[in-house]
Amino acid sequence: MTLALAAVSAPEIDYQGLAPLFATTGGSILAVLAGLFSGRLFQRGVVPAIATISLIVAMVFTAINWEPGDSQPIIEGALGIDTLALGMSMLFYSAGLATVLLSLRAEATKETGPGEYMALLLGSITGMVILAGAENLVTLFVGLELLSIPLYVMCAGEARRSVSLESGLKYLVVGSVGSATLLYGLALLYGATGSTDLGEIGSAIGETVRPLDPLLLTGVALTLTGLAFKASIAPFHQWTPDVYQGAPTAVTGFMAVATKAAAFAIVLRLLIVALPNLQTEWAPALAALAVVTIAIGNVGAIAQRSMKRMLAWSGVAQAGYLLAGVVVGTQLGLQATAFYLAVYLLMNVTAFAVIVARERVSEHDDDIDSLSDLGRASPWLAWPMTIAMLSLGGFPATAGFMGKFYLIDAAVAGDYAWLGFAIVVGSVISLVYYLRVIAVMWMGRFEIELPTIPPRSAKPIAGWSPEADAGSQPEVVFVAVLFATATVAFGIMPSPLFDAVRDIGQSFSALL
Repeated sequence: MTLALAAVSAPEIDYQGLAPLFATTGGSILAVLAGLFSGRLFQRGVVPAIATISLIVAMVFTAINWEPGDSQPIIEGALGIDTLALGMSMLFYSAGLATVLLSLRAEATKETGPGEYMALLLGSITGMVILAGAENLVTLFVGLELLSIPLYVMCAGEARRSVSLESGLKYLVVGSVGSATLLYGLALLYGATGSTDLGEIGSAIGETVRPLDPLLLTGVALTLTGLAFKASIAPFHQWTPDVYQGAPTAVTGFMAVATKAAAFAIVLRLLIVALPNLQTEWAPALAALAVVTIAIGNVGAIAQRSMKRMLAWSGVAQAGYLLAGVVVGTQLGLQATAFYLAVYLLMNVTAFAVIVARERVSEHDDDIDSLSDLGRASPWLAWPMTIAMLSLGGFPATAGFMGKFYLIDAAVAGDYAWLGFAIVVGSVISLVYYLRVIAVMWMGRFEIELPTIPPRSAKPIAGWSPEADAGSQPEVVFVAVLFATATVAFGIMPSPLFDAVRDIGQSFSALL
């Protein structure tokens, strides 16, 4: 018995590397405890403050851990600390901070309970961080489920609205299908290679298992299919418009940017670390999916009058652009994908912040008519939305232009020039619906009637008017203006972002 105990050694844990996870996990626990106290001070002040402080602390520890170079394993190699995981974590925390501010007056926060709502948000962010740093198939699945389960509840946060409950149920059903598909694929990968460690899987392919082994290829296909559900890649995108429209808008904005970043982070890690010897098999398939996704997303967005549905279809097209950076399998492609994920967060948070402000005061809810004459009524909201739409369309002097240029450069350099051409064509098509939004805001009502799903019935909040948006919702306007300013700043001076993604590329330079 003594010998058996002596042979057991404690796992190696890097507590500094885990510090950001301690911050978000501890913050979620404190948020629940603070939410038990009644009174406006705790419900409207202390609980959001706890969530904000925990995210800021996590960002500080992430910055401290930032060291370009090889991945540093923590918890016996189950998680890794490298600049890809740290960079994506910064995006999750930024999206979380914006969501906290956008949710301060949200009906979902009241109905769910401020403590529970913030705990769910922090729990989902914790799952994203784990997913982005996963070095093991088991950790990958745990991170994905921890990311997803809180979002199922948050989507149904406005329990008195049938469309919100429907959104949560649809996301639960489709998400469960995606998770089951992913889990089956992971099991086949383990069965083919005999390991759950990503690095060991990569070493086994070509040595102990043939690259064209049917079991292996089936596992790769099912795994990528499961992750494609989360990233809204066609043809696994069908849930996206309905879920985005039905969910509370602050939650929709968070899902649109953070979930996509987490999904692409683990796709990059999986393909680079575990499956580099299979690039000739997965690259053509992903390239075809990229073109199909770009086409379906842009065509689907044209007919939408609901801003949330339009941005959902737009997000599908954006996933196609991001796939172009993944397909090339080069360091430049990795850097371009990471860069575009960062600017995608800026553009979309800006747009969703404006939608949050408008749907609260407009009888049109999130219909495009809610933005009519916004340039006259609320310039502080009209200008950020204009910048967001121009950036999503890829106009010069915006971060979106730099991001798409970076992706096109990576595609051409990786002998996928036709993918770069697809990005250009997709961007041109997208101007149809992006410029329509700008026209409605600055040129009055847009008279062309397009088919749409009827908006939910909603009443403006008493005491608010379109002209008083900025004064009534200062935190929402602050988010819109801040992220719009960053969108322009990184479009004109992208060097800080270029330096960050260059560090991310260096972490995998030996594998690419």
